[in-house]
Amino acid sequence: MSQEFENKVVLITGGSQGIGLASARLFAQEGAKVGIIARSRDSLDKAVHILAEEGSHVVAVSANLLDANESERALDEIESQLGPVDILVNSAGAAKRHTPESLTPERWHSTFDAKFYPNLHTLHALLQRWTDRGRNRSDKDEQVGVAVNIIGTGGKQPTSSHLAGGAANAALMLTTVGLAAHYAPYGIRINGINPGFTLTGRIEQALTLESERRGISREQAFAEGEAQIPLGRYGRPEEIAQVALFLASPRSSYVVGAIIPVHGGAGPVI
Repeated sequence: MSQEFENKVVLITGGSQGIGLASARLFAQEGAKVGIIARSRDSLDKAVHILAEEGSHVVAVSANLLDANESERALDEIESQLGPVDILVNSAGAAKRHTPESLTPERWHSTFDAKFYPNLHTLHALLQRWTDRGRNRSDKDEQVGVAVNIIGTGGKQPTSSHLAGGAANAALMLTTVGLAAHYAPYGIRINGINPGFTLTGRIEQALTLESERRGISREQAFAEGEAQIPLGRYGRPEEIAQVALFLASPRSSYVVGAIIPVHGGAGPVI
């Protein structure tokens, strides 16, 4: 374990499963004080139990991050128990996949509600607090706050079953880069990660849609999808978490407004 994150307060949205849970595990192992937020209390309790069995303690708060007031409340609760947040890993949001024919206006709206706004609300709440701290910094090397948005390659590489989710990802990518430039003078670094297909619960829906669309088994859809990845396999949540750890660390102190692709070579490189 390094000393880079010792006593740092890390907040992870969507921290009860998938990439969020992998990130919580990794930051806790690195000595950080970790708070996780998710909507489901049951999922949070399971995550806390899993991490406790591994020797890591995290603070878990249930909140609907689509509500900006809920985001503020959850942030207040985390900070009351752990102290001011230093690092945000935004992993909330699971946009459902739909075929173009089934994309009603309501589904377009619900997709942005699932992915874009929960990330934006938590980031906005923290940026206000970090900006207040950053106004008083005297050392330009001082890192006031770091945000890492977990987004997705669908924002650059459209697929017919993920048009609405890809649009939400594209909006989040643009917001990430734009906010990064604006808030950098306050000692705030904002970056993003674009995971490709990663072995989380979300891949199940993608495989189901693909198998139904083409009339093949899920096993065949899995094998064919994996074969298209230059590395020859799907990603693992902990591999995305490792990149988040790097972007949050002093080792990436000059990285601002970057969107890092983590897709095993299967997708756009910028």
